[in-house]
Amino acid sequence: MKILMVNKFLYPNGGSETYMFKLGEYLTSLGHTVEYFGMEHNDRCVGNSADCYTENMDFHNTGGLKKIKLSLKTIYSKEAKEKIGKVIERFKPDIIHLNNINFQLTPSIIYEIKKHNIPVVQTVHDVQMACPNHKMYNEEQKSTCEKCLDGKYINCVKNKCLHNSSMKSVIAAMESYYYHGKNTYNLIDCYICPSQFMADTITRAGIDKSRICVLHNFCEKHKNLPSKDTSKKYVLYFGRLSIEKGVHTLIEVCKELKNIDFVFAGTGELEDMCKGIENIEAVGFKTGNELKSLIRNALFSIAPSECYENCSMSIIESLSLGTPVIGSNIGGTPELIVQNETGLIFESGNKEDLKQAIQSLYYNPDVAASMSEKCIELSNNTIECYTQKLLALYRNQVIK
Repeated sequence: MKILMVNKFLYPNGGSETYMFKLGEYLTSLGHTVEYFGMEHNDRCVGNSADCYTENMDFHNTGGLKKIKLSLKTIYSKEAKEKIGKVIERFKPDIIHLNNINFQLTPSIIYEIKKHNIPVVQTVHDVQMACPNHKMYNEEQKSTCEKCLDGKYINCVKNKCLHNSSMKSVIAAMESYYYHGKNTYNLIDCYICPSQFMADTITRAGIDKSRICVLHNFCEKHKNLPSKDTSKKYVLYFGRLSIEKGVHTLIEVCKELKNIDFVFAGTGELEDMCKGIENIEAVGFKTGNELKSLIRNALFSIAPSECYENCSMSIIESLSLGTPVIGSNIGGTPELIVQNETGLIFESGNKEDLKQAIQSLYYNPDVAASMSEKCIELSNNTIECYTQKLLALYRNQVIK
């Protein structure tokens, strides 16, 4: 099968890129032909036979009229539409798999794809179809927000939801009004939602339920995991150090649990909050084997997010390495943790509830050890299993 993967970034940038690269690599190993379309960039690591990509959109180093022109291009990109057409004509894919396309590529490419009568699926990595700022989170009020779910995208403008900028918020709202008004999103043949939460959210935003399939993200199957190194007993947070991730709440809890050692791995705007706290060791951004070792040897990890997570790769990675997770009760997080078996669920933003959950696991190491074994036992959504389901979905769309 010939598969065209589409994503705005064609270099390692976040979870959606990790998903796409690993999936594309595995599909190739099975004998399928995979090509990629997105923006050109110095760090681009995948490509297509037409050697055709859109211009890299750099808002940080652009000003004046060019910035306004780029901003309007985030609503409808004639360039992306024309160039994906050239890639399709050269590659002639059997199916097209979209990932993150809004702003840099725009849904305008959907019209070009449909012109070629090629089936198209999309993995829904964030809540963009329901919320113009992709978060459903109000940073000023430090709370979740569902004001745009009923189609009143003007709320994005009123609250200056995009980087506290009126212009950016107006453009984001315009994009939502335009594509929802034209019912563009229902031209996609199938949406792959990594959580039931995401499926329910985009249904509320106007997507036809019959076009939605729920497939939780795959996890890496680790063979012959080393025994946990128990010489240092610690609790781990790894991820972005930001308000919506619940890091401020976690730090307040850490201050009250002075006999428990915490390790924070990550960077973000709340880095300075971690300084000067004796029982928090901030180790910065970690990747690869160094991060895996940190996760594997932790007594448990914490996912305290106060925004609607979709299908957190951090939680999946933790569980696959045999490390239980204490996670908040919103978004797709509760779908990933089996209460009292692979971790604990607490009320999002509730400091006392989080504190109690941490203490109950930390001071009961036998329970944590039992959960660790259960994590490994239940981490069976491997890329092999996931791809088998995905290929069946692909074939179903192609046969249609």
